[in-house]
Formats: sequence, C-alpha cells, structure tokens
Amino acid sequence: MMETWHRQNVEKCYVLFGSNMGNKEAIFAQACQLINNRCGQVVKVSSAYESEPWGFEAEEWFLNQVVVVETELSPMDLLQQLLDIERELGRVRHPEIQGYSSRSADLDLLYYGSRVIQTEELTVPHPRLHLRRFALVPLCEVAPDFKHPIFKMTQKELLEQCPDDYIVKEIVLDENKVK
Repeated sequence: MMETWHRQNVEKCYVLFGSNMGNKEAIFAQACQLINNRCGQVVKVSSAYESEPWGFEAEEWFLNQVVVVETELSPMDLLQQLLDIERELGRVRHPEIQGYSSRSADLDLLYYGSRVIQTEELTVPHPRLHLRRFALVPLCEVAPDFKHPIFKMTQKELLEQCPDDYIVKEIVLDENKVK
C-alpha cells in the first residue's frame, strides 16, 4: 500500500504581478518560474490584463496577472522571497520618489490564506485591494467567491463596489514575447 504524504501548514496565497517596463510577458513568465521554485507551487494563473497606470502618469500601460501559490513559507518569508524576485527581475525602488512609478516587476501579496496581518513591513489583505480594478478583475477570475477576511465580501462583490473606473481589459499574450 502506498503512503500518502500531506504537506503541513500550506496556505493558499494570491500574488498580483504588475509590469509596465521591458518585455512584460517574459518578465511574468520568469516571475512565475521563480515563485514556483522558491515560494511554493503555482496552482493557478489568471488571464493577462492590460490596465491603465493607477495613481500616476506613464506612457506604458501595465500587464497584470494574479498567481495562486500554495506555500509553506511564513508570511514574512514569502514577502522576502517576492521582494528578492522583484529585484532579480530588474525592480529598482527609489525611496526619494514619493508615490508610484513605472517598474519592470511588482509582486504584491494580496492574500495569505484568510489571515489578517498588520506589521510595519506587511499588511494583508493588501490595504488598497478593494480600490483597484487591476487587482480585482484577475482575482475574480481565479477566486471570485473567496471572502475578504475583514470586509466579509467576495472578490466579485468587492469588484461590483469598486470605485475605480480605470480601464482593465483582458489580452492574449504574444507567445513569441514570452521566450
């Protein structure tokens, strides 16, 4: 008889990828591979969406996708891995710049299971998630009925009440750009 092995303390986490610089499709493919190698198993990926820059002016629109990852990492270890992956993919943070700016890779931890986490380094659920169509639209595709642990609303309900009117449209990725 074969023994079944069960992973302990596995959390389903939702990570938003965003990029408006460089070969966005290839950067996303690399991000998925690195997340899968270092953070846990990528179990679902949303379609790709193109969205207007939110909170600042930029010529290039963003590519956004949500990745569902099952991880055994603690929230802080997962955050550290995501920040390391951003850096490897060319993200440079400029502390002197106030507000948002263009970036090659942005990995936001939207949810860590149903946990509510509030530390100096990490706030989960993401504090502005309910205000951003570019996060809610792909999230609704992969987890429409997942309930926000604070607002007690599904992602679909959050999207219906979202005040953001920025354009978010599904796109088909160019497979030649992914390589």
